Amino acid sequence: MKYVGDISRQKHDPSKLMSMLVVASSVFLLTACTTVPGGADTQRGRFEFALIGDVPYDGRQEKQFPNVIKEINAADLAFVVHDGDFQWDGAGWTEKAGGRTPCSDATFEDRLRLAMSFRHPFIFTPGDNDWTDCHRSKPRAYDPIERLTKIRELFFPGDHSLGQRTIRLARQSENPKHAKFRENARWTHGDTLFVTLHLVGSNNNLGRTPEMDAEHAERSAANLAWLKQAFDQAKRSGSKGIMIIAQANPGFENAWTPVQQQRYMLGGLRIKSPEKRRVTGYDEFLEALEEEVLAFGKPVVYVHGDTHIFRVDKPLVGSISRRVIENFTRVETIGYPDTHWIRAIVDPKDPNVFSFRQQIVKENLVTH
Repeated sequence: MKYVGDISRQKHDPSKLMSMLVVASSVFLLTACTTVPGGADTQRGRFEFALIGDVPYDGRQEKQFPNVIKEINAADLAFVVHDGDFQWDGAGWTEKAGGRTPCSDATFEDRLRLAMSFRHPFIFTPGDNDWTDCHRSKPRAYDPIERLTKIRELFFPGDHSLGQRTIRLARQSENPKHAKFRENARWTHGDTLFVTLHLVGSNNNLGRTPEMDAEHAERSAANLAWLKQAFDQAKRSGSKGIMIIAQANPGFENAWTPVQQQRYMLGGLRIKSPEKRRVTGYDEFLEALEEEVLAFGKPVVYVHGDTHIFRVDKPLVGSISRRVIENFTRVETIGYPDTHWIRAIVDPKDPNVFSFRQQIVKENLVTH
């Protein structure tokens, strides 16, 4: 497989490169950056990794997040994945809540510094707070497309992950047709395939302006192509399972039957199910996901943040059978206001392949 060059071989604007190196320099003075191949891993047995997202937001979480980093760094893990929203929604930020101001260069550089403080390979996929919603941030508004360009420059500079120890990643940008989508990555560990998709909250950036709708359409087409390629590779290589990581909660419940909606969502609120299914910015993705999951036939996990409710469930319902698709599992990471993490376990001897354990950080417990 052809990989684009790493950061040392990329052509960068000197000022941008210097900015990135400065924020990470303190980390690299303490530890050397070791590269670990990201292709077919030689270790075919059980392994573990960390899942985090929607963190850190306000000043309190910025103080608590180092406790999470400390625990994760002390654990024997293959890698760490952050599924988006490394800052607060700009519309919700206040001086009283504290923390770095959303969407600023200084905040981006601080989050890069945090990413580089993990001793394990660190993989990140952007969330809506990180660029889509920057138009409404306070105390200053930003252009979302400009912020997205900045994120791509800082967080996806080459063909390796972030973190003090790195793994090589296949990026969708290797294909000239999708050259801008450096954030869409793929890697294999053991017999399991991992893939990130740039799918974000706020209706996946659809329905605000014509410019944003055009961005949504282009990115959605890229996501669908990348999703198909991932499943094709998993079939060819005999992967035991696939994990898809994105930021957005795509609203699986939107496709549920009225009975399912009443039972799991609306009954307790005494709200009647809607007469019609809503049209959303995730419909094409959910249709493609169902098709690929059924054709693959092995365990598939979709990891997301966005709505900040820790859960492990089976929300994908067949469009024909109207029953839960058994080989699909959704995991939503722990997010603001809680500051903890999830330990994910891959065991090829387990028929389900994946299992998950919440890791509650003692120092971050709430006084009730």
